[in-house]
Amino acid sequence: MSGNEVLIAGGGIGGLSLALTLHQIGVPCRVFETVEQIRPLGVGINLQPNAVRELYDLGFTQADLDRIGLPVREWALLGLRGQEAYAEPRGLEAGYNWPQYAVHRGELQMLLLEKVHERLGPDAVVLGARVEGYDQTKDGVTARIRHADGRDETVAGRLLIACDGLHSAVRAQMYPDQPPIQWGGAVMWRGTTRTRALRSGSSFIGLGTSRHRMVLYPISAPDADGMVTMNWIAEVTIDNTGGWRSGDWNRKVDHADFVHHFEGWEFDWLDVPALLNATSDVWEYPMIDRDPVPSWQDGRVALLGDAAHVMYPTGSNGASQAVIDGRVLGAKMIDHGVTPDAIAAYDAELCDKVSALVLRNRGAGPFALLNVIDDRCGGQFDRIDDVVPPEERDEIMGAYKKAAGFAIQTLNAAGPTIAPGATVSETA
Repeated sequence: MSGNEVLIAGGGIGGLSLALTLHQIGVPCRVFETVEQIRPLGVGINLQPNAVRELYDLGFTQADLDRIGLPVREWALLGLRGQEAYAEPRGLEAGYNWPQYAVHRGELQMLLLEKVHERLGPDAVVLGARVEGYDQTKDGVTARIRHADGRDETVAGRLLIACDGLHSAVRAQMYPDQPPIQWGGAVMWRGTTRTRALRSGSSFIGLGTSRHRMVLYPISAPDADGMVTMNWIAEVTIDNTGGWRSGDWNRKVDHADFVHHFEGWEFDWLDVPALLNATSDVWEYPMIDRDPVPSWQDGRVALLGDAAHVMYPTGSNGASQAVIDGRVLGAKMIDHGVTPDAIAAYDAELCDKVSALVLRNRGAGPFALLNVIDDRCGGQFDRIDDVVPPEERDEIMGAYKKAAGFAIQTLNAAGPTIAPGATVSETA
């Protein structure tokens, strides 16, 4: 079968979702993943309704997603004193046909891997195999692979799809002169803590200002005592002129390194320093992205997920977009076969639109409302209507949903990305 397959570089959320999509439409594929063992790493992420729709169409169930998280009921922004600046229902409670889910990133990856092994077989994912580059002709593509044991191998395929993330070797070959990773000065500390549920019991909460804030949301349902596993992100923006101060893109840190930034953040409903100090493992990350590129295509090679559009997590849509990328690419293969034309159609539909989303997220994404509040009152207010009228708040949030592809009326009215039972023609 080698030579007839689609080669996938990377076994993260994007690569595994793509593998399941290709299997669904009858296209053989193999995934090459750098690590020798996939483990459930990471913390919380959100899957927007447009991505949950695609997972349901791949055969995932509510019970599957309930194993790794829970539906989000509310999205809320709160000011420095904990006063409400904006709140709205989310998912089914907002009228979407699909829920929004808050899940553990690593558990989602393990769920996808489980389904790949069930449907494609145990050999569908090759571990300890890093795709380091590619060569291509008009008839096919060859991936250059370095194995963890030091072996070098070349593998031929019909297409190569790079889902190899922030440090993508495939993207680096496509764009050898690309600018370095962009860091705007925001530093994030992340962790999970067992604590009492807040507000609706399943609320996504942004608290503070655009340059100094907390984000909190549960990734488990409340237990009998009302306790949840709370995913939290603590963030401050500092001077970035000297570049990222650490050689690590993520590192475990002591509480003393960051909790002082949130001294005094104590409310009758939440004691932020206590929450942070109760967390056993805390990780530090710079908030980073890459400048968009003009195209995700080089002949028979395409970029997907973070390799194409790593973005600030302000919109909670990086993982969602990776899932959608794979579904759109699968739909284009149904239309154009397993060909460069399918990649070109995928690129034409998504590259410009998602590149604009990368820049929108760099400019605060849906948290742009906090920028407006900061500009007008320094984050201090008694009545939000006196600072930002309701219609202006709704306009800011509506514009983001439209840009990110989950405006409710548009999404609910849209047909499936891939029609039930659709497959790629044998002659394609």
